[in-house]
Amino acid sequence: MTVRDAVMAGIAKQLGHPSGLRGRFIGMLLNRGNRAFVAAAVQALQPRTAGEVADVGFGGAVGLQLLLDSVNPPDLVHGVEISDTMLARAARRYRREIAGGHLTLQQGSLTQLPFDDGQLSGVITVNTIYFVAELDRAFAELARVVSRSGRIVVGLADPDVMAALPTTRHGFHLRPVAEVMETLRRAGLAVEHRRLDRSHLPAHLLICTPASPSG
Repeated sequence: MTVRDAVMAGIAKQLGHPSGLRGRFIGMLLNRGNRAFVAAAVQALQPRTAGEVADVGFGGAVGLQLLLDSVNPPDLVHGVEISDTMLARAARRYRREIAGGHLTLQQGSLTQLPFDDGQLSGVITVNTIYFVAELDRAFAELARVVSRSGRIVVGLADPDVMAALPTTRHGFHLRPVAEVMETLRRAGLAVEHRRLDRSHLPAHLLICTPASPSG
């Protein structure tokens, strides 16, 4: 492995599981680079009538603020993260919202969510599925925790563009959008596809609702 490959592998690892000082720096970069993308996911979620909503794999935590701004008390926002560093960072930043009972932070992953069946009325997860090997299991978990009238928004950057980036060859699971949509349908979800034509990195929102028994 060349020095450049080693550096790219290190960055890729931090993107998937931020840790330590480098992880906190990655969190700041994620907030800056992904804010508009996450905002589009929150808008697609339509959370104003929500009871409990969650950002799974919230990273730098910009999505938590956007969800908090979009729901009305006593609605509840949950943040789920696998990274201790990101959890600690969010706990410091949102200590008032946590103390006020508007936000909870929990450790978990897309394949093991800390919620009861049908507990949530909305879930967003943005730029996370690249780090999940078992996508069927992850989407089955999302389908399990959302209510029958709920909504799930999965955000992913365009896989063809992502494949050209130097970091994504190191542990990323890049899948065609059509394959991701089919996996969501196998989990019992109806899917609407919206493309976001961002100049630097086109992206996709997959807006999902539990399919009717005949669907």
